[in-house]
Amino acid sequence: MGSGWWWRLITAALTGILCFHGVCQAQIAPNYTFVHQATSAAPVSYYDYIIVGGGTSGCPLAATLSQNARVLLIERGGSPYGNQNITNLGSFSATLADTSPSSPSQRFISEDGVFNARARVLGGGSCLNAGFYTRAGTDYVKAAGWDGALVNQSYQWVEKVVAFEPPMLQWQSAFRNGLLEAGILPYNGFTYDHIYGTKVGGTIFDRDGHRHTAADLLKYANPKGLTVLLHATAQSILFRTEGKLRPRAHGVLFKDAAGVEHRAYLSKGSMNEIVLSAGALGSPQLLMLSGVGPAQHLRSHNIKVIFDQPLVGQGMADNPMNAVFTPSPIPVEISLIQVVGITRLGTYIEAASGSNFGSPPSATPRDFGMFSPQTGQFSVVPPKQRTPEAIAKATEAMKALSNEAFRGGFIIEKIIGPLSSGHLQLRNTNPEDNPSVTFNYFQKPEDLQRCVDGITVIEKVIQSKAFSKFRYPYLSLQALLNMTLNFPVNLLPKHGNGSTSLEQFCKDTVMTIWHYHGGCQLDRVVDRNYKVFGVDGLRVIDGSTFHDSPGTNPQATVMMLGRYMGVKILNERLGRKRSN
Repeated sequence: MGSGWWWRLITAALTGILCFHGVCQAQIAPNYTFVHQATSAAPVSYYDYIIVGGGTSGCPLAATLSQNARVLLIERGGSPYGNQNITNLGSFSATLADTSPSSPSQRFISEDGVFNARARVLGGGSCLNAGFYTRAGTDYVKAAGWDGALVNQSYQWVEKVVAFEPPMLQWQSAFRNGLLEAGILPYNGFTYDHIYGTKVGGTIFDRDGHRHTAADLLKYANPKGLTVLLHATAQSILFRTEGKLRPRAHGVLFKDAAGVEHRAYLSKGSMNEIVLSAGALGSPQLLMLSGVGPAQHLRSHNIKVIFDQPLVGQGMADNPMNAVFTPSPIPVEISLIQVVGITRLGTYIEAASGSNFGSPPSATPRDFGMFSPQTGQFSVVPPKQRTPEAIAKATEAMKALSNEAFRGGFIIEKIIGPLSSGHLQLRNTNPEDNPSVTFNYFQKPEDLQRCVDGITVIEKVIQSKAFSKFRYPYLSLQALLNMTLNFPVNLLPKHGNGSTSLEQFCKDTVMTIWHYHGGCQLDRVVDRNYKVFGVDGLRVIDGSTFHDSPGTNPQATVMMLGRYMGVKILNERLGRKRSN
């Protein structure tokens, strides 16, 4: 190792950074004494609360409940700590491009043909996303029936650990000023609040470009009250169904990385519960695998019906995203989402820039951009034609492009809602496999019109004086959308005379912004306390309960919800104990 290796070890002990041969790696994990591999778990164990899914809602929920109860949190993925692709802003898209079985990102393709990703890591989607942090609007809070004071306290609890004000460099500043020129007013400065106009939002990347995730919220946990098991894949919820009583959830069957089965049961006590926080795909999928869902569909998979609930898996929605790549004549900084234009047209306008969004194929795989064939986010062909062969062809085409072709950024629009929705069904009974999901992008004409309105705002931003130094003066929006020049993203299928209407552009280039939700919706599958209708001892607390995606980006609200419901559940528990 050389004569200085011992000094590097001493330094590592003091700083938490380990360096060998000039390569440094962040410490493997915080001092979480309660985190273990599932292979070390007992065959049978007992807890007051069992939470399935250590993601964006599951981590804050577990940390909160552990203050006054014995909690088990099981996560099918591994730890985010030590994974530089997760930690570093500049390489964030590498995880999305990783399709290996051990990747923290599990790719799935909707029946609409749009490539998407679901998290498979402690911290959930907060380990994979572009980092934007913003709260839900006040109308959203009222519609959900939440207590406003507790919502604010819960957001603040989250923000102390994971939220930061981003540095505003040249490209993002030009985009912000371009939004103002385009009439997206007023300017609201830096704020977490969801209000009409243009604002600088928060980010979960700190000033050093290091990501902070929902897993960091476990620092709030009571180590004596929490057990976290990694690589623990839930197979089914276990119910008691004696006599004529309502089915009661009383345990979870899960497998460890070696395929060995374990059973975790609720200890005695009427307040003890199981909570699903497995996400918009995982929670409805696990309900169905456990016998709670549409009876006919469950029987077709030879699943015993515990409770016939036809609304499980319904209301699946994904906010369609459309992006316009804007090549720049000058270098741009690497930036993820920092600024948003909240319009009154039913659309949000955001932007990102730099080599992590448009790296040339000569770069290392971790440098490939978010909008690229490697991540499945590309618009060379319409959604249902995005086959593996098409991806390979697009990848080869990118290799012929010069570095200058990848210099620039993206201005994107995401529609509010959306109004269009679909459904989720099981493909098989293997919980490791993705279910079948249909989002029905632009099924409602209002959604398509919102997309057109959003692209129109993007055109105004690109043509603004504020954005002029990042724009080739000879490139109009129509030239960008019907690109015949050598730029990597706006390579569209041609229709008729070779031009593309904005409506057709929206349909052909639709991608996901990973804000999918639904499947266990509030007032349909769960009540206002997030308890599952028709059974006892079971709640769902995550984005699957949403009817609409909160704010411009949902992660802040999903983390808030975990804390919020944890406090409410503990208050119920303490109140019940006092009354007894």
